[in-house]
Amino acid sequence: MQDTILEMRGITKTFPGVKALSDVNLNVRAGEILAIVGENGAGKSTLMKVLSGVYPYGSYEGEIRFLGEECRFASIRDSEHKGIVIIHQELALVPLLSIAENIFLGNEQAKGGIIDWNLSRKRAAELLKKVGLNEDPDTLITNIGTGKQQLVEIAKALAKNVKLLILDEPTASLSEKDSQALLDLLLEFKRQGISCILISHKLNEVGRVADRITVIRDGRTIETMEREQISEDRIITSMVGRSLEDRYPSREPKIGETVFEVKNWSVYHPVHPDRQIIKNIDLHVRKGEVVGIAGLMGAGRTEFAMSVFGKSYGVKISGDVYLHGKLADVSTVDRAIAQGLAYATEDRKVYGLNLIDHIKHNVTAANLKGVSSGGVIDDIKELTVANEYRKKTNIRSSSVYQTTGNLSGGNQQKVVLSKWLFSNPDVLILDEPTRGIDVGAKYEIYTIINRLVAEGKAILVISSEMPELLGITDRIYVMNEGRLVGEMPSSEASQERIMRAIVRGEAQDEAQREQAQKEEAVS
Repeated sequence: MQDTILEMRGITKTFPGVKALSDVNLNVRAGEILAIVGENGAGKSTLMKVLSGVYPYGSYEGEIRFLGEECRFASIRDSEHKGIVIIHQELALVPLLSIAENIFLGNEQAKGGIIDWNLSRKRAAELLKKVGLNEDPDTLITNIGTGKQQLVEIAKALAKNVKLLILDEPTASLSEKDSQALLDLLLEFKRQGISCILISHKLNEVGRVADRITVIRDGRTIETMEREQISEDRIITSMVGRSLEDRYPSREPKIGETVFEVKNWSVYHPVHPDRQIIKNIDLHVRKGEVVGIAGLMGAGRTEFAMSVFGKSYGVKISGDVYLHGKLADVSTVDRAIAQGLAYATEDRKVYGLNLIDHIKHNVTAANLKGVSSGGVIDDIKELTVANEYRKKTNIRSSSVYQTTGNLSGGNQQKVVLSKWLFSNPDVLILDEPTRGIDVGAKYEIYTIINRLVAEGKAILVISSEMPELLGITDRIYVMNEGRLVGEMPSSEASQERIMRAIVRGEAQDEAQREQAQKEEAVS
């Protein structure tokens, strides 16, 4: 048996009125990948904050032993000094500093109090090579994509002589290709003897790389499975305390007339106005219908949704939007909302919520007129509405006065949905509605979607998870490089058919580019 390098025994952490962790036990072996899974709010991140010193010794009960020694970390710097490094889901990089500056931020390569920039660049280049990133160390973070930024974070961890690397939802914002590359890198670290703790909701990824899986539910350790015991069904049952026989709740579609229609919609890049992002899209959604948009990262799905919703993205926007057969004015967000359109953004933390405010204000933010009289907000009415939607969407919180930023990801997403439901839209665009939330919370979101279409709403869902689109939609559009390259009933769709449409679209785009280059050369 491998040597145990980390033991956490009897960890209990209490916040005012809430026991977040109760007698949690965890161990990590040398050179293994241990996955920690659990529903949002189960206590996974709290446990990692205890381990990394974010919650210092004395603020919790229990014992931490690392490499045979008892550890009483007073800060995150103490844990990093021991070789324990955590990479959070929200990357801690400074956009306007270079890759090299970010890698050694707080760990500067200095001699006599003066930074040795040549040494910094040299060491940064070596670390980038280790993580498979071929970038100039002087490149600004803002000029590289999210996948590459994740690799910079890992290079930063390697610079601290990491022995135990903790990754919290590392692939949540990555494309499938970048996710696979990151998981391959973790397997390479394992071969080098580096231990990893991986927190993830993506059970297929966990099953691929984990040597063992520990399940946490309601702040308690439920079980730890060895690799040969791992199955998705067993993980789900342990996570939610019940079996999810059907991952997607059943629904009997009752589809009516066309509610939402977009014709010949084109959008250009806001910074590079000669670059066309959305190319002549025609799309429609009917009453009581859930329509999906599938596509790879960068296909233009979010840009399309934002441009339609009050022209929130892009320039030189042309085309028409029809609601209930009538031309709609969606030139501003206010006008789009007034026409019966709502858009739940893919980035709930930045664009969807005010994280430092409480649930009550977030729920009513998109429809203040609904809780106002004579231009003055009626506090009692607002409280009634917030409590009503908290109950409708099953937001788990102490009250509607709980700070939204302290909720789990799944409950934050329910607050976003509540905000838009209170605006009473006819058309609801959901952009990655279940990103970064667990299977139990996903099921609840799907149930809410089913209830909305049963009430006659028209829903457009953008998702990077093809099984999700296949499981909850009635019809699917396929987008590639700003164009719709396929449309099919969900009953006839498959992941292979969707990918074939994308590949055909790429071939068509390439042929068009070659033709344009020939015409340009002739002219």
